[in-house]
Amino acid sequence: MTETTHAARRAQLAAERERVYEQLVELGVDRDSFDEGFADSGQVTAERGEVEALVGTLRETLRDIDDALAKFEDGTYGLCEECGSPISEARLEAMPAARLCITCASKRR
Repeated sequence: MTETTHAARRAQLAAERERVYEQLVELGVDRDSFDEGFADSGQVTAERGEVEALVGTLRETLRDIDDALAKFEDGTYGLCEECGSPISEARLEAMPAARLCITCASKRR
């Protein structure tokens, strides 16, 4: 991976981290602001469940991004966590926080 590509991936991950963090902050504020006067309390429960699921997904994404950024520091960014082979440029372009090469990811499905 060239230094330019390396820097671009790092910047992309940092920007994505900021975007995900902002979404979490927004959801944290909104999570407790449901209108308790809803006629259907089942709807409130369902909406809270959806928000909690989204928050869980965003936290997982944030963790993946933080792990990818840490890999830049220790020199392992772009290497598959399973087999140690380089992750293809195309995969990293599509998923900068990818942990696995396409072969290992396919085996997990």
